[in-house]
Amino acid sequence: MSSGDRGGAVRIGVVGYGVGGQYFHVPFVQAAEGVELVGIVTRSPERAAQVQSDVPGTPVFQSLGELIDAGVDAVTITTPPETRRELVLEALSRGVHVVADKPFAPDPQGGLDLVEAADKAGLLLSVFQNRRWDADIRTLRAVIDRGELGRVWRIESRFDLDEPSTLELGPTGGLLRDLGSHLVDQVLWLFGRATSVYARMDWVGDGDQRTDSAFVVDIDHASGVHSTVSATKINRFQARQLRVYGTDGSFYSDGTDVQAQSIFAGRRPVDDPESWGYELEDRWGTLYTDAGARKVPSEQGSYQDYYSAFAAAVRCEGPQPVPAAEAIHTLEVLDVARRAAYTGQVIELPS
Repeated sequence: MSSGDRGGAVRIGVVGYGVGGQYFHVPFVQAAEGVELVGIVTRSPERAAQVQSDVPGTPVFQSLGELIDAGVDAVTITTPPETRRELVLEALSRGVHVVADKPFAPDPQGGLDLVEAADKAGLLLSVFQNRRWDADIRTLRAVIDRGELGRVWRIESRFDLDEPSTLELGPTGGLLRDLGSHLVDQVLWLFGRATSVYARMDWVGDGDQRTDSAFVVDIDHASGVHSTVSATKINRFQARQLRVYGTDGSFYSDGTDVQAQSIFAGRRPVDDPESWGYELEDRWGTLYTDAGARKVPSEQGSYQDYYSAFAAAVRCEGPQPVPAAEAIHTLEVLDVARRAAYTGQVIELPS
């Protein structure tokens, strides 16, 4: 019986210590409630040395198998996309719950295969869609839940980054599968299933290196909401904006990527959890209604809450934060968006 099953701290190991493992997993595992970081897998001597600098005393393992042998309840797979499937299957076959980085599979069928493997093993498979816990999205969700916009008609979500060097090239890379996984997941989480998709994409490179570097995706939701999500990484511009329109008003946010910026600046959520993840006051969103315009105080952004919820689910004390079965719909929308961009057509999704 695992410590998670007994109600103690859930023992989690992180597989991979690139940008994802170093900045977006380990710091938030450390800050989560009911979680113990028990080890990190990396074969790179340089990254192993970085582990000891960042989290001194944390064991470093050469393989997933060695980590599991040391004793874990769950693992996070944050290796490159082409390696995730086999590692997820290996962990499930060894009786270990899994958090898989996004996109957790290359296509919807690949996602279904992993969900079936987890179900057969009786284990949890959750997808790390951490940006449901962004400050701006949490603030928007609170505005919607309070009914301050009335019935929402439309949302425009824009996330431009000046990071050309981080664009992953080749058929398994591209911005749509990367940042697009988050932006699409956010609007599906807020407004429900997609019924049709249209997309335009910008491309760089040739042959095996051809990669989408920017996208605009239009989504009609079964709820009646229309979403437009867009992003770029190579156009030397940076912005994070939300525009949301409803029957009773509108909401506009021109915020910062507050948690990522804090992490890259060397701050960690475990150092000051109470003040972590709030947007700067001068970047708060604005609600426009018949009563006028007013600033909306930031809700807390807290990626660590993902891991707290996952640990609770392992202990059978709550639902998974993002079940893989739910995340398959995000893969469906991404897959359809690529086809729509190639064909120039609006593509309907089955209900």
